[in-house]
Amino acid sequence: MYASNLETPLAYLKGVGPKRAELLHKELGCFTCEQLLHYYPFRYIDRTRFYKIAELNPDMPLVQIIGKVMSREIVGEKQKRRIVVRFQDDTGIMELVWFQGLKWVEDNIFTGNYYIAFGKPTFFNGSFSISHPDLETYPRKNTGITGNITLQPIYHSTEKLKKNFLDSKGIQKLQQQVVEQFAREVRETLPQHILDKYKLISKKDALIHIHFPADAKWLQQAERRLKFEELFFIQLQLLHNKHLRSLKFKGALFSNVGTRVNRFYSEIIPFDLTNAQKRVVKEIRLDTQRGAQMNRLVQGDVGSGKTVVALMSMLLANDNGCQACMMAPTEILARQHYESLVGMLKGELVNVAILTGSTTKKQRTVLHQQLESGEIDILVGTHALIEDKVRFKNLGLVVIDEQHRFGVEQRAKLWRKNVVPPHILVMTATPIPRTLAMTLYGDLDVSVIDELPAGRKPIQTLHFVESRRMRMFGMMKEEIAKGRQVYIVYPLIKESEKLDLLHLEAGIEQLSYQFPRPQYQISIVHGKLSNADKQFEMQQFIDGKTQIMVATTVIEVGVNVPNASVMVIENAERFGLSQLHQLRGRVGRGAEQSFCILMSKDKLNPTSKKRIETMVRTNNGFEISEIDLELRGPGDITGTMQSGTVELKVADLAKDQVILQEARNTVIELLDKDPNVQLPENILLRNYLAKKHTGISFDKIS
Repeated sequence: MYASNLETPLAYLKGVGPKRAELLHKELGCFTCEQLLHYYPFRYIDRTRFYKIAELNPDMPLVQIIGKVMSREIVGEKQKRRIVVRFQDDTGIMELVWFQGLKWVEDNIFTGNYYIAFGKPTFFNGSFSISHPDLETYPRKNTGITGNITLQPIYHSTEKLKKNFLDSKGIQKLQQQVVEQFAREVRETLPQHILDKYKLISKKDALIHIHFPADAKWLQQAERRLKFEELFFIQLQLLHNKHLRSLKFKGALFSNVGTRVNRFYSEIIPFDLTNAQKRVVKEIRLDTQRGAQMNRLVQGDVGSGKTVVALMSMLLANDNGCQACMMAPTEILARQHYESLVGMLKGELVNVAILTGSTTKKQRTVLHQQLESGEIDILVGTHALIEDKVRFKNLGLVVIDEQHRFGVEQRAKLWRKNVVPPHILVMTATPIPRTLAMTLYGDLDVSVIDELPAGRKPIQTLHFVESRRMRMFGMMKEEIAKGRQVYIVYPLIKESEKLDLLHLEAGIEQLSYQFPRPQYQISIVHGKLSNADKQFEMQQFIDGKTQIMVATTVIEVGVNVPNASVMVIENAERFGLSQLHQLRGRVGRGAEQSFCILMSKDKLNPTSKKRIETMVRTNNGFEISEIDLELRGPGDITGTMQSGTVELKVADLAKDQVILQEARNTVIELLDKDPNVQLPENILLRNYLAKKHTGISFDKIS
């Protein structure tokens, strides 16, 4: 009936049935025995350590004790009935108590027998007790593959599953059945040459010992094998598709570094490029000479000079008879990019235009004509660029700012605007941890601008608690008196009943008392405002007509006001590290000393404390991103992204960097030698990927 017993639906497993099977499918995504086998424990309880009753203390989590049942009695009546067992070892006596399942206790627990009791000890009325302990006969019986468990697996469950007796223990019992009945049918998925090179255990042994490890060493080997496999197949998919795309999609050949690039670099640009900028420009230059489509991600901290690199790349396209466009996620950011490019070019070399949602119909008609005739060399815009009416004469390069703010289909529409697919340059000001970049953007070539332009003063970050609020107001007044401007960012618009936060509305009330009109002017920006109102308020601040901008996190990305020198973040403990770093990057854009003030409550939990200490200690966005990954995990960091999110069952990108690098290197070596994955030694991989429908195409590449 089934190709393998592993494909047997869970409904046919003893003790499951249709109702529980449907629940396991809905709650855990497991429909077959094989899928359940790949639902791993998230932690283990060490069952090798035994405690004496005299050693117990109420702070202990879970303990196990070997003892003898001295007596058993039923106490109370009706709903208050319970069974109390007096349990003794050679150091003392304690109680084991059951409020439910009394019939099972009466039928299975016998006076005079020895048992292993396992559970959480509590101390009451001068003695210890364990409620509803797990009880095993002593000595333990070995029941086969999963007998004699020393490291007890703990599984994530849900409320609905628990109501149907499928808590961690219930799931463990199902896993025990699957492992004992079907584990021998598990087929290998990695070639022998890879297993030998990295001394990896077999897939069958890994699955047995991830659920029921014989000891800590076996568990370690099982985890390493499964982590390697998980990361290996992610990298194989990414790198194979990248290789396929480089052969399938030709790109415009930018063989000529012409007048525009040379004049801009030697005559117009008012500052020297950093070594990091020069390195990235060179990488882009080499990419565009190969005749294949470039797909490069440029990571650079706030203020590192990504826009100059993008402009030089667009001028390179213009020098080779191609147009370029730059797409930004918001109108404000698009306008700032446009003004920045025009400012750097000083009205020379090329014709730059802008297209956004607020471009009038009359302006659009002229712009569309100029674009199709080739009069416009560089077009900056928002989502408006992907409209069908927007047609280029010869689009050679697309620059995308903050790629994760755009959907896959939106980006693809830009790529289809030319017969020869344009080169793609993706920019992000969000430093991405190296391991995350290899999995999220593993199919892109990655460049890093890890150097700030000369003359920039590092932002000074200070941590103030509520008792120092007046000092914060004093610093604001000092900076405003020098002609500078200030941001104040709040996590909420209105007061929340659940969160004790200084919300934006209360903050404005307090500020208007400290900074009265007409001496001070305040802009207010938050997500509930209409786009027009938001634009107006931001523009007032950008033009210097207001000294203070009170905002929620809508100003996180894109606002560039060199005159702003103070960023105050209220309830800083409520923000993630990456978000704090992005907000801090709104200041420090001019030559003057800038400050970031983190306001928080007095007592912080360990995670919040580490975030704030990290912010005060360093301005290095890449170091911050690594700590953020460690604290939050990849799921949180990539949660807002519309594509490429990482769903890992066993690997941890914060901890498994070495395994990820090994997996990636193995894939690179394999594809260099066998690009179509067709050699006999790799046939296992090809068959496995075909079975799993991974989307990898192994059509022969000519």
